[in-house]
Amino acid sequence: MKTIHTSMLAAMLAIGLVAVAGAATVYSGVYNVAADEPHTPAVYALLETARARSISVRASELQLPSGLDDEARIRQGAGNYAAMCAGCHLAPGSGPTELSKGLYPAPPDLTRKMVSAAEAFWAIKHGIKASGMPAWGKSMQDEYIWNMAAFLQKLPKLDKAQYQAWVASSGGHSHGGGETGGHAHAPGQRDAHQESGGPVHEQAHPRQSDESDAAGAKPGRASEGGTRHTHANGMQHLHASTVKPSGPKPPAKPQAVDPHAGMAMPEAKPNPQTHPASDDGHDHQH
Repeated sequence: MKTIHTSMLAAMLAIGLVAVAGAATVYSGVYNVAADEPHTPAVYALLETARARSISVRASELQLPSGLDDEARIRQGAGNYAAMCAGCHLAPGSGPTELSKGLYPAPPDLTRKMVSAAEAFWAIKHGIKASGMPAWGKSMQDEYIWNMAAFLQKLPKLDKAQYQAWVASSGGHSHGGGETGGHAHAPGQRDAHQESGGPVHEQAHPRQSDESDAAGAKPGRASEGGTRHTHANGMQHLHASTVKPSGPKPPAKPQAVDPHAGMAMPEAKPNPQTHPASDDGHDHQH
């Protein structure tokens, strides 16, 4: 009995020392959390095990909907994958992206790794803490998430041309809420939709009409209260509250001419009958 008590005490003491050492390490800031500095093997194994078990346990409780192999589901999920996932999880025939190279732990390459529909659904909907994986369930309904999970069952079997064909026929980024709008690109620049064969964003600022160009402004220069603004895509528009017309000014309104100008006028004389002289001794002033 005494031996058992001694062993339990030693175990509790060891656990306490580990906890104190861990707290001291965390508080001191000695552990580097930078994304360009890998975890130590022990920490990495702990985090990976926690992630895998957490997803597996929760995904096992899900009820899979019927028809996950339906082409309409897969096609719709392809458009959202290209818009929302390919930047991190890649597309067939593409190399690493700026995002995928900068994230740590590195996001899985879903063009090569098969993930079950249930686990894919759970991870897409709820996200994963401190990994860069968002909880898309904040803006997507379950139906659309299941469509993405259905597409992921097909993705590892696709080559570049097949992938682009699915995305091109998908209708693009569409899940009933939270979608981002269009944006402009520099000349020759392409986005994930274009690379994957998906729909191209419209330019955020359409080119102004020829009437605006006729205002006489030069690219990047002010023009009578306005400024010509040039976008990265070469499009231009004029910022101005009021822009003066460049045409000829209307002629000045002529002034009235005095018909008596230059004529000699007789000097006006007082009318003696109007104010007769008075000898009453009073002077009259007017």
